[in-house]
Parts: sequence; structure tokens; C-alpha cells
Amino acid sequence: MALKPFLTYTQQIYNLQNYKGLIIDDPIYAENVLSHISYYSLIGGYKPLFYDFVACRYNKGTNFEDLVSLYYFDEELRNLFFQYICHVEQHIRTLYAYYFSEVFSNSSKDYLNIACYNNIAVNQKQLQKLLKILSNEVLQNNSHSYVVYQRKKYNDVPLWTIMQTLTLGQVSKMYLLGRPGIKTKICRQFQSVNEKELAQHLKVLTHCRNICAHNERLYCCKLNASIPDTLLHKKLSIPMQGKQYVYGKSDLFAVLISLRYLLTKEEFKELKKRLNLLINKVIRNSPNITEEKLLNSMGFPDNWKKITLYRKL
Repeated sequence: MALKPFLTYTQQIYNLQNYKGLIIDDPIYAENVLSHISYYSLIGGYKPLFYDFVACRYNKGTNFEDLVSLYYFDEELRNLFFQYICHVEQHIRTLYAYYFSEVFSNSSKDYLNIACYNNIAVNQKQLQKLLKILSNEVLQNNSHSYVVYQRKKYNDVPLWTIMQTLTLGQVSKMYLLGRPGIKTKICRQFQSVNEKELAQHLKVLTHCRNICAHNERLYCCKLNASIPDTLLHKKLSIPMQGKQYVYGKSDLFAVLISLRYLLTKEEFKELKKRLNLLINKVIRNSPNITEEKLLNSMGFPDNWKKITLYRKL
């Protein structure tokens, strides 16, 4: 099959109006938007909520502004989730550096030593990869002034410094491959989360963080990992298909559940408040975006706001 031909902005708008049934009251505005966001990102990414894929046309009454509103809602959604995932990221960095140094030291001679990790056969390949990354940060990182300073002044780089240069995925890998005793101490800082569950939550948050950082579509994301079943799934009466919960496993609601377990009570209440305001704003601004349709696409149950009413135990 041949690639679709190049179309000018005028041709794109004409096709949307005449072949797809999208209402465009202001073609000049639409052309300006498409020149900044791109047809692929806006139309290709955000039409599913308004599109009849059988008829290959937009639902009656859908206008260009509906897609734009959803696009900017998703942008604000990414900014919001990114901010709070970064809170968790910093907390995990701090905890791992503290408890590792408590057991061993904060010197590279220890955190570059495979014996200071859970050095079992199944972990060998991942450990070798992790230690190579850490070694490169210690010896070759010149893009972070604080690393260069430590290396020049002390001929070593402490763990708490190196942790700041790592991605959430790398920090999560350090935790996953860490000594069981260290992982236990870290988990005690979070209510009702064991070592294995924390690793699952971090994997989901890492994927979500990457989506946010790369400006990908978040509101209807399908993650490449899932969180464990929690008491919140049961308390919120989330429906099941077989033995699998329909919502809150590998969607955006799963990310929200993870943040419920890993953020402080005050942080999560603020996140929930801001999220609710965003949802209400996009529904208010776009009559063609119903709450039911939006929440369903996000993987949110209709009673999602009760997530703070129940204890996590």
C-alpha cells in the first residue's frame, strides 16, 4: 500500500469538512492550529472520541474546536502527572541512596560492586548492564557540573550524587536488583506496599513518565505493564472480566492508583483536586465531550473520585 500523498493545509481542511463531516467554522484558525500541532498529532491522535470508524465520518455536530480542546486537555494532563511522578522519583532516589549507604557506603567502590546487589544467577545480565551505566556516570559524565566537581575534588562520586543523573527506569532497576534487606526498608516508607508490588508500581510510573516526557497521547494510554490488584480495586467495585479488573490495571487509572499508594496523603489530595478541575474544564468547554465518554477512554470508573475515601490497607 502506498503512503498517503502530501496535502496542503487547505486540502487537509477541505477533506475534513467535505469527506469526514467535521465542522470547521474558521478555516484560518484551523490552518494556524494545524501548522503548529500537525495533522497527525491532532487529527490522528484525538479523533477516536468523536469518530465513527464504521462510517468513516465524525459524529454529527463534532467541530474542530472539540479536537483542539481534547488536545490541550491531554497536554495539561501530561504536565500534571509528570509533576507528581517526579515527586515519587525523587523520593525513591533519596530512599535508595540512604539505605544503600547505611548498609554499605556511598562510595563508588560499593555501588559499582556486584556483590552489593542481589547477585543471583537470574539477575546477572541486568546487573552487568546496570553497573556499566553507573560506571559511565562516574567516569565519563561531563554534562552535570556536580558530578564533575565530586570527581575532581574527591576522585570519587557519592551515590547520592549519581542518583540525580539516573532516569526513573534506571532507579527502578537499582531497586529491583537491590539487596532484599534494602528493599524491605524502602517499602516500609509506603503504606501497604511490599517489595514486589513496589517494583510493579514503579514500572507503570516509568512508562507513564516516558509518555509525558515524549509528548505522547496520555489520556487513553495503554501501558506495557500493569499494577498489582489492590484493595482500592475492590473497594471501588471495579468490574471484572474473568479474573481481570476492567479498569485500573494498565491504563491511566492504574497510574492514579499507584500514585495513591506512593505519594503522601496531602500530595495525592492536591493531585486529585487538580485532576478533577481539568476534567470539568474540558467537559465544560466542549459539549461533544461527555463525562462518561471521557472517563471511559481514560480507564476511569464513574466513581473514581471516591479513591480517597478508602484506606489502602
